[in-house]
Amino acid sequence: MTQTVPPGNPEAPTTPGATAADSGASASGHEAEAAAGRGLPAALKRRVPKYADLAPLMQFKKPEFSRAARLRRASTIWDLRDMAKRRTPQAPFDYTDGAAEAEISLRRARQAFLDIELRPGVLRDVSSIDLSTDILGGPSRLPVGIAPTGFTRMMQSEGEYAGSQAAAAAGIPYTLSTMGTASLEDVAAAAPTGRNWFQLYLWTDRDRSLELIQRAAAAGNDTLMVTVDTAVAGARLRDVRNGMTIPPALTLKTVLDASYRPAWWFNFLTHEPLTFASLSRYAGTVADLINSMFDPTLTYADLDWLRETWKGKLVVKGIQTVDDARKVVDHGADGIVLSNHGGRQLDRAPIPFHLLPEVSAALQADRSEAAIILDTGIMSGADIIAALALGADFTLIGRAYLYGLMAGGRAGVDRALQILEKDMERTMALLGVSRIADLTPEHVRLLGT
Repeated sequence: MTQTVPPGNPEAPTTPGATAADSGASASGHEAEAAAGRGLPAALKRRVPKYADLAPLMQFKKPEFSRAARLRRASTIWDLRDMAKRRTPQAPFDYTDGAAEAEISLRRARQAFLDIELRPGVLRDVSSIDLSTDILGGPSRLPVGIAPTGFTRMMQSEGEYAGSQAAAAAGIPYTLSTMGTASLEDVAAAAPTGRNWFQLYLWTDRDRSLELIQRAAAAGNDTLMVTVDTAVAGARLRDVRNGMTIPPALTLKTVLDASYRPAWWFNFLTHEPLTFASLSRYAGTVADLINSMFDPTLTYADLDWLRETWKGKLVVKGIQTVDDARKVVDHGADGIVLSNHGGRQLDRAPIPFHLLPEVSAALQADRSEAAIILDTGIMSGADIIAALALGADFTLIGRAYLYGLMAGGRAGVDRALQILEKDMERTMALLGVSRIADLTPEHVRLLGT
């Protein structure tokens, strides 16, 4: 039997079995929904979007594939590392990225910066952040400098020139390595307004060491940094497995590797041959070079000789115990670098960041004015701020800037320093601190201690 639709109610049910009660319930439900809709704010009522509403949202940009665009997209040092790995052959990349033996020291050094708690203060005026500081008698716009790194033009053809110029532009010190691929004189000419330091390995041939010291002074370097943790070479197994030589050898493996990184090889082959500016040509492994060149008989008497010979600031790099920190200061050092050589010498060596509070307390107890500089493991601006809070006067970066160099030459180093500066500014503001001098150990807690 077909049910008729009551007059005035076109939506009443027409199916068999429907009742008047059903029809009434349906009507009241629609009325309730309509009433609810009338009570909604305009912003919550659904409507068909208009083009005028969509137009401001449609901001499609032309894809950018330039090196500058890629560098701008890098937000962290780890991003630069990823770019560096894609652009650099395996042997040079591993030389930079790797460490000694099982690379435990390097992993622990980086983990040490992660295993902390930053403790902010609130209701402080942080509208202006000042990252400037004084180190070893001179100013630095940021509390970080570029550490000495050997063979730098092997990582990327601009090498020490890019590093020194970027440091000068950023207003921070640059340290040239004895095993650099640009000379003291060339770096001084490339970055004439920069604050340039020189890192020295004391050779068995003291006359050659003296010659380098004199050249460093003549080139305007105000600080000499002597490295003391390389009596012999560490077991850098990545280099051994890659057959790493200086300069890189053209083998079947390297030629195949080059096919994926043509820009690196083009730059390498079309620029001046890679040589050590402070050394004669050397064909062999890095470990063989170190073992044939460096003096395992060094003692504090040699440090005394250096102190008498060098008239500028003297810094000792490679300090890994409180006792040695005190001793080198007693022998005339103006500063120390707490460093385990980036984990590249003795694996399972002390972690500089862990050692820092104890060394700071010891030198304060001695009323020493020696500068405490820290390197190894730094991969962010927050790492730098944590080190300063726990007693460091300054920090140095090696791999962090080299990743930028390999990612994009001078522009990549600039980007690395920009990332670190932005990190530091943000971390300081969130800690409630506007000046480096206001950082204290209360701002950092080492988890698990």
